[in-house]
Amino acid sequence: MSSVAEMMQRSGGKCELCAATGDLAAYTLPASSGHGDADLLLCPTCLPQLDGAAALDSDHWRCLSDSMWSPVPAVQIAAWRLLKRLSGETWAQDLLDMLYLDTEMQAWAEAGDLVADADRVIHRDCNGVQLQAGDNVVIIKDLDVKGTSIVAKRGTAVRGISLTENPEQIEGRVDGQRIVILTKFVKKS
Repeated sequence: MSSVAEMMQRSGGKCELCAATGDLAAYTLPASSGHGDADLLLCPTCLPQLDGAAALDSDHWRCLSDSMWSPVPAVQIAAWRLLKRLSGETWAQDLLDMLYLDTEMQAWAEAGDLVADADRVIHRDCNGVQLQAGDNVVIIKDLDVKGTSIVAKRGTAVRGISLTENPEQIEGRVDGQRIVILTKFVKKS
């Protein structure tokens, strides 16, 4: 376990995830027994979100594109766990795909993954096929897009979808506009 003074020196007096200063607190990663230094120095914005006490603000976590490259294993593990929770966002899935952890660190990261399998939101198309962020789908019915004059025609391909918190909705671009589409009106291609 690192002392707060050691962590302050290691981090330069900044949050090890978002680089914010002020009111920093020590945090120990869950499921870290048997692993060396599992302590991080976090700001009041990062701490409750990492802990699961507050909802994730996906815009705040774009900072992980820098912190995931930290030489500190605990920072890499925290970044992996957060990116895994945000994997419905295209940018987060892209970062997660780039983040390499060796076998031991991968096992450590997965051991403390805060989102249990039963709690994961699963999106399924009209045929019951599971959808993932970045998948391509085809619209199976003409859909009027509320608030616009756009009609998403049957057979329109939607590339690189994003998942939402609602298992019945996905997001994608149709005619250059980002819209929400009900999963019952798409099939995976």
